[in-house]
Amino acid sequence: MISWGSIAYGAALSAVAAAVAVALALRERRPGVLLAAALAAAAGPLAWNAILRDVNAPGFFVDAPFAALPASWQDTGSGVFAATAALALGLGPLRAASGRRLALVALTCGIAAFLVDVYLY
Repeated sequence: MISWGSIAYGAALSAVAAAVAVALALRERRPGVLLAAALAAAAGPLAWNAILRDVNAPGFFVDAPFAALPASWQDTGSGVFAATAALALGLGPLRAASGRRLALVALTCGIAAFLVDVYLY
């Protein structure tokens, strides 16, 4: 089962990756948006992995037999939970943005958290 240290490490990496991805891929420069994206990208994997740890669900940690993208259900859950950034961003710094912009930023957060989870911890 994943340790609390690994959970915290993965959440921190997801936060950094999401902020960098949103800044570079979407050319976002507003500190409030970058901070909300980072916090949401950290909160998603943190919550999901805490749930898996609490219910002792080792079956979620089995990687797919595809070497290029060895994703597990645990990795996928981290990305899905991080995509809930739409709530944090939509109620916060992007409340006046278009739905398209909000969806792109949230999707970027989810993809960043997913890729960090698959390849970095």
